[in-house]
Amino acid sequence: MPLEVVAPGKLVVAGEYAVVDGGVAVVAAIDRGVRCIVTAGEGVTTPGDDRFVRAGLLAVSAPARHYAFTDAKPAVLADKPGFGGSAAATVAACAAGLLARHAPLDTLLETALSVHHTVQGSGSGIDVRASVAGGVRRWPGGIARSLPRLTAIYSGRSASTGPRVQRYLAWSDRARFVDESNVLVAALDQDPVAALEALRELLVAMSRAAGIDYLTDAHARIAALARDHGGAAKPSGAGGGDIAVAVVPDPDARTAFEAACSAERLPPIAIEAAELSVHRA
Repeated sequence: MPLEVVAPGKLVVAGEYAVVDGGVAVVAAIDRGVRCIVTAGEGVTTPGDDRFVRAGLLAVSAPARHYAFTDAKPAVLADKPGFGGSAAATVAACAAGLLARHAPLDTLLETALSVHHTVQGSGSGIDVRASVAGGVRRWPGGIARSLPRLTAIYSGRSASTGPRVQRYLAWSDRARFVDESNVLVAALDQDPVAALEALRELLVAMSRAAGIDYLTDAHARIAALARDHGGAAKPSGAGGGDIAVAVVPDPDARTAFEAACSAERLPPIAIEAAELSVHRA
């Protein structure tokens, strides 16, 4: 009987960089993650890097089966946007392996965090936590958040997180930055547009002081278009390209904002909040 596991990807709304130092982050689990189909046979197939899935299967003592991994709802773009694919792949592999041997998923989070950190060598773990927990949540704490609909816009190029985080960790004024970030993350409940705009400004100031390539011309343009439509936008994650997350509360203004981004070759990517899903055919 085939088994299908779909692990969500992630979209960081707020708290980037600060979360590495124990700061608060808000992260959405979204429906662009990794699917694993488990069937009779043996072997592992993936569309690319298989390090995370092989390590995940090994960590949970997955039985001999055929584990086929594919992207779930991949965005049709020239360059692949970052939605935490390695974390989703790790979660999908660990969950598929556990379920294939009829084990409960109560160790899934702990195991996936360990595997992902070991293979990647760094990271806060919020992408793994989001994929396991689902929905839109605050970390630490895992409390569900109530936010207006989120919009993801692709800046036109992918970006690497690791080198940017290393520059951040070499910066001497992180404690003050984390305190200020936590205040603004808390303010998302009351005024998400103003808080998101202030978070963008804080991250820009931090990146300049730390020597991080953070705000690209494309991200600056997305933020300007969001302001023009009554909202706010900022890079999601480490910056330097990849995805922007935007909040435009009015539905008609949001549609107009997305059209304006598309007209400037800054494509919106449809996203929905998602949960880890399991299906046996």
